Amino acid sequence: MSGKDREVIRSEGWGSTPGAPEVIRFLEGPQKRSFEFVRAVKIFCEFMRGFRVLHFVGPCVTVFGSARFTERHPYYKVAHECGMELAKAGFTVMTGGGPGIMEAANRGAKEIGGRSIGCNIELPIEQKPNPYLDQWVTFRHFFVRRVMLVKYSYAFIALPGGFGTLDEIFETATLIQTAKISRFPLVLMVSEFWRPLVDFLSQHLVKEKTIDQADVDRLIVTDSPRDAVALITDVAMGQFGLSYGARIKRRWYLGERHRAQARFSSSLQDDD
Repeated sequence: MSGKDREVIRSEGWGSTPGAPEVIRFLEGPQKRSFEFVRAVKIFCEFMRGFRVLHFVGPCVTVFGSARFTERHPYYKVAHECGMELAKAGFTVMTGGGPGIMEAANRGAKEIGGRSIGCNIELPIEQKPNPYLDQWVTFRHFFVRRVMLVKYSYAFIALPGGFGTLDEIFETATLIQTAKISRFPLVLMVSEFWRPLVDFLSQHLVKEKTIDQADVDRLIVTDSPRDAVALITDVAMGQFGLSYGARIKRRWYLGERHRAQARFSSSLQDDD
């Protein structure tokens, strides 16, 4: 095995291991009304659990990226530095909670005393929360997880990744384009990796008028974690008038006193 091979986590088995039967069935078209109702209630509860756990974690910046890079890979090191710079600036680092880029960003924040949050996902091939999280939530549905990754963040940093990372980038870009969220910074780290994609957007999508050049220009491409965080701080805190402010007050009658004392020490399972 070459050194380069050891920099990437093997991923054999994707597509061959089925997901949870009830989730597959839910996405296979109309079902019995009783089944649809029960699934809707479970999805609502999943949202509420996420809201409950993440209500006090901000201000956050979400870091997207592949789960497949080990700590030997250069991209892991860039993500680690991003986590450190975000923590220095006072942000909570939020990721998908898994290994690879996600672990690196959480680790960078954790190692300098910053706060580190994960929105983990239940997969056929188990994704365990990485060991650098102060608190995490494990979701069953990707769409619930994506809402949480966007809802609590002032900005977004994307490092190299695959389908999941692209999904997160374009979902966020669409929300910004359609004014569903404010024009918070969307930063693409590692210019060599992302430049061909940005060129494709400009040379094909803009040319065919399926998007505007302004949509492409909102994507900030850089190789410097320090510059990225400086820009995020300036835009999110300055241009939009956002501030760290006072913490949201916890209400004892909502069962939030425990969280005030625990300081991000439990998982979703503990929270229940």
